[in-house]
Amino acid sequence: QVQLVESGGGLVQPGGSLRLSCAASGSIFSRNVMKWYRQAPGKKRELVAAISSGGITDYLDSVKGRFTISRDNAENTIYLQMNNLNAEDTAIYYCNTVTKNGDYWGQGTQVTVSS
Repeated sequence: QVQLVESGGGLVQPGGSLRLSCAASGSIFSRNVMKWYRQAPGKKRELVAAISSGGITDYLDSVKGRFTISRDNAENTIYLQMNNLNAEDTAIYYCNTVTKNGDYWGQGTQVTVSS
């Protein structure tokens, strides 16, 4: 069983920064691809960033150069550093991983970008 707990969301002004964290339970963490998704009101959930067990990363085009995904395998935690935020980044952000036993999601953390 895998449990994911996100934190770090909040209200930030345009151009500001936030760092999201996702703490994962389970010894499989270091072997898993970990992902951040987001879902804005009235929109489909979209993949924002992913990081492989070896640290290879991939990003949604609209966040490239502004967001950075990273992982600390010793702490079973992944991060999403978000810089130069804009209103279009407003969404609930979810941590996700898929194992042979299932597709796991955290509860989400709200990010609101507004002046």
